[in-house]
Amino acid sequence: MFGLEKGKEPKRFEFDLEKELKSSDKEKKKVLDQVDAQTNALKTTLREGTASENFDKCGVLLQAYGALKRVVERTTRK
Repeated sequence: MFGLEKGKEPKRFEFDLEKELKSSDKEKKKVLDQVDAQTNALKTTLREGTASENFDKCGVLLQAYGALKRVVERTTRK
């Protein structure tokens, strides 16, 4: 009564990227390879000190790529 029935469970929302990653292992590998390549490039840039004026922005990007990698791995293991 009034939405309290136990038999119906609402459908879980999935993002487009999440659907693509779950359907194809090639897509997951491609995304993870791109993330690794960008992460390594950023780490090299930070080590060399060539982006001293953008140091904070590079650090934020590095953290964002790390978060994306974790999200991709978590969504595809289920």
